[in-house]
Amino acid sequence: MAVDFKAKQAEFAAYIRDPQHNPAPSEVKAERMAMYRELIFTNVENFLSSNFPVLRSLHTDRQWHALTQDFLLKHRCESPYFSEIPEEFLTYLQNQRHSPADYPFLFELAHYEWVEMALSVALDTVPGNTETDVSGKLLTLSPLAWPLAYRYPVQTIGPGNVPLSPPEQPTFILVYRDLEDDVNFLVLTPLTFRLLQILQDQDSRETQACLEQLAGEFGQLDSETVLSKGFEVLQQLAGKNVVLINQVAQN
Repeated sequence: MAVDFKAKQAEFAAYIRDPQHNPAPSEVKAERMAMYRELIFTNVENFLSSNFPVLRSLHTDRQWHALTQDFLLKHRCESPYFSEIPEEFLTYLQNQRHSPADYPFLFELAHYEWVEMALSVALDTVPGNTETDVSGKLLTLSPLAWPLAYRYPVQTIGPGNVPLSPPEQPTFILVYRDLEDDVNFLVLTPLTFRLLQILQDQDSRETQACLEQLAGEFGQLDSETVLSKGFEVLQQLAGKNVVLINQVAQN
């Protein structure tokens, strides 16, 4: 009788995911299946721990192992690569993890920790600016610069600081990879965050047009101050190759 390998594979995987509720394949010795199960669980747990160290530090061993087990049980990974497990874990936290006992910032903190790894392996490359004067230029946001917004101050969360409710103001953070391939973090003001969003929303934008749009959106502030501060920020970020200078804008 022909063996249904697909069915056997599903039986094997079901046991690995949830040995409490699925029988082990009868053709494989129990101790061997236990070894397979332990190997996969330990590898996934260690990989998650190394990629989410702050998140791990906020959980006891029992809590963390339960979270890892729930991930294995509920989530179906789209990628076979171990290096993409952190992104799969984020998808699980966002779509399949529903526990009232979890920290309210669980997903945001995990995302913040994932960003550094994701940006460090991003395949994009950018040329360095040959100048930093943004006057009258067409500007773009580097693909290696990610402006992010969080409800919680994720950069300060740790065992000694565990907020149970979000502050009134969100936290804005710029994560970028420099020309030496180091990943850097900057806390942004709402004004700077919106300025980077304006650049991000279009392939290229003339400096003055960006600043005038920003001043219009922050009408409660003095427009000259917004234009001046915004220009200063663009100059500084051009020096970090976060804002890329493409060419002289045509009048």
